[in-house]
Amino acid sequence: MKRNKKERQERLQETIVETPFITDEELARMFGVSIQTIRLDRMELSIPELRERIKSVATHQWNETVKALPIDEVIGEIVDLELDKKAISILDIKDEHVFSRNRIARGHHIFAQANSLAVAVINDELALTAKSEIRFKRQVNQGERVVAKATVRGHDDKGRTIVAVQSTVENEMVFSGEFVMFRSNDHKGEA
Repeated sequence: MKRNKKERQERLQETIVETPFITDEELARMFGVSIQTIRLDRMELSIPELRERIKSVATHQWNETVKALPIDEVIGEIVDLELDKKAISILDIKDEHVFSRNRIARGHHIFAQANSLAVAVINDELALTAKSEIRFKRQVNQGERVVAKATVRGHDDKGRTIVAVQSTVENEMVFSGEFVMFRSNDHKGEA
């Protein structure tokens, strides 16, 4: 059902408030209009583009919270964080993340997103990866959005923190990893 401009813009505003990390492409499909129409609507409503909305949330919510590394050193954008419990970040795969000949993401970007999220979730000034076990499930292509979810699972026999990370693209798992994290308040000399 086509909406008039006023109705569409009202619903657009509501949708972005409910799901602030929705893309212009998803909005265009949802409202049955072009991406350019969505961009014009956002501009008229003074709603920033997705990247700016994410950056705003990350800067305001997590800058004071993340302790183990500066927020700008996290690969991807943190969208949820409970220290020593869980964290979520998103990474949009762009030209700089892929091999030029086949547009497939380089694995180190996917790993770096997961690893930096495992560091960020630690409630300590120092968190280092002592060990990791990772598995790539499928290739990630340019234009896809990777959502990484980190969950603190507990501690190993040396008192190091175990963080599980699962990365998905549209709810399909593309990467999983278990990171054993050394932190400054762990038993010294046992890393």
